Amino acid sequence: MNEYRKEFFDRDYTAAEAYGRVWKYARRYRLRIAVGIVCGILTAGTLVPFFQMIQPTLAKVEAPKSAERAETGARLDGQAGKLEKKYGKISEIASGLGIEMQDEDDALGLPLLFAILVVVPAVALARCALVFLNHYCLAWAGMKTVKDIRCDLLRHVQAQSMQFHGRIDVGQLMSRCTGDPQHVQQIIQHVLQELAQAPFEIAVSVGFIIWSAVSNRMLPTLGIIVIGFPLFMVPVVTLSRRIRKWSRKALERLSLVGSRIHEILTCIRVVKAYDTGEFENRKYEAANASTLKATLRALRWGLLVGPAVETVGILLICAFVVWCFFTGVKLSTIIPMLAPLLIIYKPLKQLSKLQVQIEQGRAALARIWSVMDVEMELPEREGAAAKTSFDGKVVFDDVCFRYDTAERDAVSHASFEIGRGQMVAVVGGTGSGKTTMSGLLARFYDPGSGSVKMDGIDLRDMRIADLRRLVGSVQQETLLFNDTIEANISYGSPDATHEEIVAAAKLANAHEFIMSQPGGYSRTVGEKGFALSGGERQRIAIARAILRNPPILILDEATSALDTVTERLVQDALSNLMKNRTVFAIAHRLSTIRDADLILVMRDGEIVERGTHERLYAAGGVYRKLCDMQKTD
Repeated sequence: MNEYRKEFFDRDYTAAEAYGRVWKYARRYRLRIAVGIVCGILTAGTLVPFFQMIQPTLAKVEAPKSAERAETGARLDGQAGKLEKKYGKISEIASGLGIEMQDEDDALGLPLLFAILVVVPAVALARCALVFLNHYCLAWAGMKTVKDIRCDLLRHVQAQSMQFHGRIDVGQLMSRCTGDPQHVQQIIQHVLQELAQAPFEIAVSVGFIIWSAVSNRMLPTLGIIVIGFPLFMVPVVTLSRRIRKWSRKALERLSLVGSRIHEILTCIRVVKAYDTGEFENRKYEAANASTLKATLRALRWGLLVGPAVETVGILLICAFVVWCFFTGVKLSTIIPMLAPLLIIYKPLKQLSKLQVQIEQGRAALARIWSVMDVEMELPEREGAAAKTSFDGKVVFDDVCFRYDTAERDAVSHASFEIGRGQMVAVVGGTGSGKTTMSGLLARFYDPGSGSVKMDGIDLRDMRIADLRRLVGSVQQETLLFNDTIEANISYGSPDATHEEIVAAAKLANAHEFIMSQPGGYSRTVGEKGFALSGGERQRIAIARAILRNPPILILDEATSALDTVTERLVQDALSNLMKNRTVFAIAHRLSTIRDADLILVMRDGEIVERGTHERLYAAGGVYRKLCDMQKTD
């Protein structure tokens, strides 16, 4: 499997849909976001003092003397006068110290020095503080938002039915739950930071350009700028679609890489046994090569945006300077308009990069929201009945169930009862519907038709948490968490004391082997219990069920994969577990169910025989053949 396979729930989202839903999470941190945005706006405002100093300063450099100045530099004098008025108080202080703020040509002299020594450092410090607050507040809000998305994503995935979990690729789902939110975290931080600053820097610069054009009676020049300015965004608009396309493909193929790793490590025993390590390496290399190809394609298109914007900007500025030259516009009136244009270049370049990040984030968000929009969980009806005990019987009433991807029913018209304290066993070949039946009892699935009732209450009308406390299970494939033995036994019973855990382990014939382990109950069992044998893992699972103490117990071929000696130990533990409980047992070794109150024989989803061991064996049907095959006369 080297090609990415879209999941059945994948769909596209517009930028407004994708980022609008992010805001639903982010708005709880709107105060921090507001502070960050305000600081970004104020950061842009620190450019104004610099812009205001440009033209009066240039007046001294460019202005001719005496009459010529009076004739050609009246406007520049006016600008200089305005600046001088702002420094009036300082000028008085300077005069008292014998420092003249104006020279013999009545042009500004020391104000420039003053600006360099006082105004510029003060504005720079203020800008530094504002940039820090802008970045920190928005980064904080971004990380909090992504944390909430991750938690909701896992909560939503866990709520889905086993139908959903049976259809998905676990490795790719892990990529969506971990890798994609991490990617989005970076997008949120940088996008919000730059959007809170760059657009306002552009607005301040454009505003000053307009003010300067109006003050110097250069409206035609302003018209040229207004017409040419939107051309900066042509490369961004042109390339964004391709960036989004290849960013999404890169994320999809990256999830395929994660899926390959998960599959290899999960099936490592098979890989070792069949010596297929090199074969798996080649498949993994192919998946990586495919990912690299898509990532580089997205990178190429993304890298083109910055240089393209830069090239367009340089060409536009050059064209503007040439136009000013041929129309006879003076240097001192051009530069105050060119300086903001040069300042605009950086935020424009940042915004062009943001377009790349926005498209990448949109691709990641589409994969996240596709999962979040899946509605396959088993609903708990409003006003569901609370039930704390099992008192009577469980009834399967004409139950039918079919998997979403199947062409026929996995369980067809099943009807039977399980009385309190009874043991009902289900036997049959692979694919006959045994495990599906147990899943219906535990309400991992809901029947397509018919009903499963407990004490007369449909399981769909019960509180799910109550049902989970009443029904426990021990599976053929025992799954343990990479934690201590004690933590695995107490899983689902967090309030259990150490003494209660030890007592449950003793009933499960597990205490002796646990104490022989280095660390005893504190030993870590490894991934899926890899450090323990199959029989040891099974006894840990039985101890967990004993500690949980459910009145109804599902046993799914709990001893089928064990050797004879270990089976005896596990069977003794199961006998302790089954005492005074209602048991639904899926049996592979028929010798373990001879004493069952009712045996159901299934084939192709249907119950074809039912009765006790003696009755079914005497009937000479399917059950008799199964017994004879196992030589369990």
